[in-house]
Amino acid sequence: MGYDRAITIFSPDGRLFQVEYAIEAVRQGTTAIGVKSKDGVIFAVEKRRLPLQEYIGSEKLFKIDDHVGVAIAGLTADARTLVDQARVHAQVNVLSYNEKVSILETTRDLCDQMQLYTQNAGVRPFGVSLLVGGVDPDNGTKLFLTDPSGAFWGYHACAIGNGSPAAREYLSKEYNPDMSLEELKKLTINTLKEVVEGDFETDRFEIAMISTEDKLWKLLSVEENQALLDSLEE
Repeated sequence: MGYDRAITIFSPDGRLFQVEYAIEAVRQGTTAIGVKSKDGVIFAVEKRRLPLQEYIGSEKLFKIDDHVGVAIAGLTADARTLVDQARVHAQVNVLSYNEKVSILETTRDLCDQMQLYTQNAGVRPFGVSLLVGGVDPDNGTKLFLTDPSGAFWGYHACAIGNGSPAAREYLSKEYNPDMSLEELKKLTINTLKEVVEGDFETDRFEIAMISTEDKLWKLLSVEENQALLDSLEE
């Protein structure tokens, strides 16, 4: 009893309950998917909003630098703080070393910050997980999953959020590392369709991509999303 009242106290079986509660906040978040191949990285996120609500303030896709971005599940406010730090880190790297920051270094910096909030009294863990992906300066594509504990893992394809168990199962069956960017887009859409309840229209998802050809973050427009949906029915 009482072991979940402070982040600095381990339970007798070695658990930090506040971290586990933060992980549960991620599980309750909207579904986010990241996939990569040699041609680039694709992010797709589920959108939820009330009929009268604007999308401003509830974004789930963020650009860190031209060549790197994130998709998030969990508390958006927590994610914005981490994203702002990652953006500063990316620009400091350019000013200090005259080169783009690597995807791994960006992930490590994010996770170092998240880990600090698991060992200091008076704070709480970040209630968010991020899929960090992009194209490294050496043209290699990378995709990492971060955890509220500060741990991270590399993936070819991954999903987080409320629908992640079904999405990961679908990805494990359908993903192929040799897929083109167009095939990856269709894969992410089909994966979201497996987990999103109700009608699946363009207002239910967003997609962003970074290709190895131009190494630029691009958020697909509503028209491009509709064309992608139409192509699935052909």
